[in-house]
Amino acid sequence: MLRKSRDWGDWKQRLKSRLYSRPMAWLERALISRAALGLFHGRETFDSYAGFSPNPQLVHDIHISGRDHIRTSALQKKLSGLGARPLRIVYAGRAEGMKGPGDWISVLERLAVLNIPFEAEWLGEGSCLAMMRNRVRRAGLEDQVRLPGFLEDHAEVRARLQRADVFLFCHKTAESPRCLIEALTGATPIVGYEGGYARDLIAGHGGGILVPQGDTERLAQTLSMLQGAPDTLATLMQSAHLEAAPFTDEKVFAHRCDLIRRYLAPSASRRGPGGPGGRILRVVVER
Repeated sequence: MLRKSRDWGDWKQRLKSRLYSRPMAWLERALISRAALGLFHGRETFDSYAGFSPNPQLVHDIHISGRDHIRTSALQKKLSGLGARPLRIVYAGRAEGMKGPGDWISVLERLAVLNIPFEAEWLGEGSCLAMMRNRVRRAGLEDQVRLPGFLEDHAEVRARLQRADVFLFCHKTAESPRCLIEALTGATPIVGYEGGYARDLIAGHGGGILVPQGDTERLAQTLSMLQGAPDTLATLMQSAHLEAAPFTDEKVFAHRCDLIRRYLAPSASRRGPGGPGGRILRVVVER
C-alpha cells in the first residue's frame, strides 16, 4: 500500500493508499496478535507478519492436484528439445506495476540485442498491458513476444507453463505469489528477482536462479547463458521438478490439519461452553 502511494496510479489513488496504509497496518497487527495460531502463506508473508503472532507457522495455500504436475513423458519431451529451438520464456500474472512488466520487457529487449533466439509470452491482463505492447512493437519483437491478455482456461495456462523452459519474473514488492509454485510443478525453473519467498521455494534442490532486484542486465545474461548451455538448463528443469514434489493440495492440507490438531486440540484447560478455544488466522498475501 505504501509503495503504491509513492509509485503508482494518479494522485487520487496515491492519496487513498497513503490514508489507508496506517489503519490497515494497525488492523492487521490487531487480528494477528489475537489469533492462537497463525498460518502464513509463503516465506515473504511469514517474515513480514510472524513477529505479531503468538504462534506463527509457515504454510503454503495452494490448490494444485498431484495430477496437475507435469507428467514424466512431457518432461522428457521438453528436455529432449533443448538446444535445438529458441529459449521459451513465460510469465503468468497481472500486468501491473508491482509485477515489474517494464523490467520484463527490458530483459527481452536486451536478449534481442545479444542475438539470443527466444520466444516469450506474458499471460495476464492489467493496466500495463498497453505499455508492454507498445514497447514490443517499437523493439520489433512482435514475432517473438506474445501478450494475449487474460486466459480463462486454467488448464491452458498450466499447459503453457509446462511447455516453457524458464519462468521469468520481475516482482517489485514483497509477496508470495502462487505462480512461482505453479511454474515449478511444470518443471519450469524460476528465474527472477531475489526475495525470501522465491529463495525458500528453491532452497532444497536449486530449481531456479535469482538476481538482485532491478538488475535486468544480469537477468538477460542468465537467460543467455541458459540458452547456450542446454545441459545446465536440463539440470535446472529436473531440480525444479524435485522442488515441486511437496506442493500438492493433499500434502499442504494435511500439513495445515496437523498444525491445527497439534496446537488447537481440545483440552480440559481450554474447553468451555463454546468448545475448544483458540482462533485461527490464515494469512495469504498475493497481490
